[in-house]
Amino acid sequence: MNTLFPIFVKAENLHTLIVGGGYVGLEKLTALLGNAPAARITLIAPDIRDEIRELARQNPRIQLVQEPYHAVYLSDKDLVIAGTNDKAVNKQVQLDCKAHRILVNVADTPDLCDFYLSSVVKKGDLKIAISTNGKSPTFAKRFREVLEEILPDSLQETLDNLTAIRNQLKGDFVQKMEKLNEITKVLR
Repeated sequence: MNTLFPIFVKAENLHTLIVGGGYVGLEKLTALLGNAPAARITLIAPDIRDEIRELARQNPRIQLVQEPYHAVYLSDKDLVIAGTNDKAVNKQVQLDCKAHRILVNVADTPDLCDFYLSSVVKKGDLKIAISTNGKSPTFAKRFREVLEEILPDSLQETLDNLTAIRNQLKGDFVQKMEKLNEITKVLR
């Protein structure tokens, strides 16, 4: 049974550390920037891919540190993603994060994760996160592709209209919810 509690974090208000400068580090950096372009990110690795360097050149909120991981780099970090090709380094990152009470994701190692990075469907302001409880990121990716294809691009207009209606409604929270539920019945 999937007991994960889904949340959406305001990554632009957090300082995220990515440990790993290879393909996985690039994938995690790209995913983070794709969802939160203003996120503050430090990436540390002894070797850093050119594509990561290019992203850092384009975004002043990305800091690159070309050094091996050390726990000192956890200072002032809110969230950590480990994605190196060295299992011992990934495990050390996880242990250090636990000691500092920092949430950590260790790529492709569900047992070491406090959270999973979901596959995300985006249609304007609508964002749907998909999780398989760490069982199959490939399935989550394929399901995301299906949802992206079937959800109309006009959803943003619907969201904007519902926001305008909500802002005009009078009454307490319960009355507003009842009215919005009545209006959105057609979405079934």
